[in-house]
Amino acid sequence: MLSAEYIVGLVDGEGSFNLRLNTLKRRRAKVELRFSLKLRAEDKDILDELKRYFRCGNVYRQIDKRPNHGLCFRYEVQNRKEIMEKIIPFFEENKPMIASKKRDFDLFRKIAYLVKENADKTEEGLKEIAALKEKMH
Repeated sequence: MLSAEYIVGLVDGEGSFNLRLNTLKRRRAKVELRFSLKLRAEDKDILDELKRYFRCGNVYRQIDKRPNHGLCFRYEVQNRKEIMEKIIPFFEENKPMIASKKRDFDLFRKIAYLVKENADKTEEGLKEIAALKEKMH
């Protein structure tokens, strides 16, 4: 079983809090929140344990065709409800230690709450989300 301290250290080194902002005119604007962590294939068991720990998300095979990059796996949570109810509360209680990761989490959390309040449905809200996203790594 993974400890909270181990998970924070792992995420500090290999994890990311990010979002995709789709603003194409022909499609409705959409904010996709994503918490993920990528490891080499030989370490996939850790990702499976993360999935069990959080009781959400999925583990995916990720092929990287760049030279000197082998098979990797990625643990990812995209479901908004799971992010709001499981991922954000965990990292509010167990803050990342790395300053840049802590900043990204704080911005990610602000954006998630804006989305929860439907700010992504207004032009002004989307501008605020985009400005916060620009501050993320």
